[in-house]
Amino acid sequence: MSTRLVPPPGAQRTVAAAQLASAIGDGAYYTCSALYFTHVIGMSATRLGAALAVAWAIGSVAGVPLGHLADRRGPRGTAVLLAFATGAVVASFLVVRSFPAFLIAVCLYATTQSGLSAARQALVGGLVARAERTALLAHLQSTLNAGLALGAALGGIVLSVGSRTAFLAAFAATAAGFLVSGLILLRLPAVPAVPASAAVSGRSDAGPRLAVLSDRPYAVVTLVNTVLLLRMPLLSLVIPLWIAARAEHLGWLGPALFVLNTAVVMGFQVRAARGVTGLRTASRAVRDAGVLLLASCVVFALSAGDVPLWAMAALLVVAATLQVVGEMKQSAGSWQISFDLAPAHQTGQYQGFFGSGVAVARTLGPLLLTTLLLDWGAPGWLLLGGLFLAAGCAMGPAVRWAERRRPVAASEPAAVAEPSAVPEPSAVPDSVVVSEPSAVAELARARS
Repeated sequence: MSTRLVPPPGAQRTVAAAQLASAIGDGAYYTCSALYFTHVIGMSATRLGAALAVAWAIGSVAGVPLGHLADRRGPRGTAVLLAFATGAVVASFLVVRSFPAFLIAVCLYATTQSGLSAARQALVGGLVARAERTALLAHLQSTLNAGLALGAALGGIVLSVGSRTAFLAAFAATAAGFLVSGLILLRLPAVPAVPASAAVSGRSDAGPRLAVLSDRPYAVVTLVNTVLLLRMPLLSLVIPLWIAARAEHLGWLGPALFVLNTAVVMGFQVRAARGVTGLRTASRAVRDAGVLLLASCVVFALSAGDVPLWAMAALLVVAATLQVVGEMKQSAGSWQISFDLAPAHQTGQYQGFFGSGVAVARTLGPLLLTTLLLDWGAPGWLLLGGLFLAAGCAMGPAVRWAERRRPVAASEPAAVAEPSAVPEPSAVPDSVVVSEPSAVAELARARS
């Protein structure tokens, strides 16, 4: 598996270019949106938070049927449609002025984003051979973080200007990013839709339309992964609050740790995924992630003691480093597991279901972790670390159960051969998060 940052030429690089285009827009949007709606439109923070919680709860449910649509109608066309739809929804924020209109728009945004993620995963499954998928997803994760960083830098300029026009320009840039992303996806070869009569166990019947909803082993695997995804709000939300409560003079360290996290993912995610080639190595990577996340929580807990500022800063840097290494291992392992346990003819709906764990962690994580860690202190960190360790160790048995119960499906279709005439993207950089206080990290993981 190559460790270079840029994916191979052809379809893989085109997918990365599409990811980059949408990520730049997303970085600008997530940096500016909360302040725009609270400071410019005048919406209360409570209403904003409630609307986002409702929206992502709906988005977590929408991923499965939209992933099923990608399976049945073709993932490329579905991904393009959802990219355009997401851009249109973001463009609607240019004229949203009331809370009801905002609630409708943000629910549509979460729905199209969840569907786009599932469709894009199905597209990867159709275009790329099984042995190359985890490597490509690692490249896409690096691409995503780089795009978000560029977009967040653009958002920083908008925040420094602070005018309504500047905020609206950020929304327009986000909408344009999704439009460009959809146009780039159109340059990929079409992946054939899988008919509903795809053979399973030698029958013409493919089972329930949304078979993933009755696949209990896969649901358990998704639940275990969701527990590990509770790491997402740590650096973007909990650690800045933790530092502010204990060492005001270290306030700069929160954003610095965030930048450290995203820089490491950009530089080393591909290398971290190199040894993940099947379900056994993926389960081992997730188990190792649980151990590393436990170690990270133990070091975070040590920072709760009465220590000098320099010692606290050193402990936080060590803890954040352990966390990002665990994060990269967990990401690589979960990508492999989510694809290998999904029937080839139902990749979209299975990826939509697996991706719902991100929305659940994003919705419940902030409340759970702020209560557990900020109120309980060091014991809360140790409890969270134990939860991470238990989930990491549980992944192996859960995967083996799911593997035993997996239906004997027809052979996986070969990846679509890429026509030599498919053009390379030229206007978008080949390779692919400046810190945004609360949401960019979660988005980066949601879109991976």
